[in-house]
Amino acid sequence: MADHLEASVTLPSEPASVAAARAYALDTLAEWGLPPETETADTIRLIVSELATNAVQHTFGQSPTFTLDLVLDRDEHLRIGVTDSHPRFPRRLPAAVQQDNGRGMVIIRWLTVEYGGRLRVRPTREGGKTVFVELPWTVPAHPVTAAGQQEP
Repeated sequence: MADHLEASVTLPSEPASVAAARAYALDTLAEWGLPPETETADTIRLIVSELATNAVQHTFGQSPTFTLDLVLDRDEHLRIGVTDSHPRFPRRLPAAVQQDNGRGMVIIRWLTVEYGGRLRVRPTREGGKTVFVELPWTVPAHPVTAAGQQEP
């Protein structure tokens, strides 16, 4: 595989774009060698979903689009980034807060740590932000079945 692969898509900040971002990410990663029926693919699907949902829901109409970037470096690290034009950074909610929503960053942080990755938020030159998740790139030798067992 190449030393460096990149893919990017810009979508409107509307609810239907969350599913489009997930599909784009999984199709791209399948092209890069990650079977969609793996635990890693499921984790990436959830991370992309939460990042895209945040870009749609928490920009309060101030970001008409968001961009999903995928970068694979030397078959070692996958970086997932979602950029929007809203200046407010994600906030960590107190553990005691009981809400039906607002847990996306908690989920993303937990999954990132679980996979030995890093989470970063950086401002953009245009005044928005990019939320990056960097994960070790591990492609299983065999896809995982629905029962959770690896196929021979």
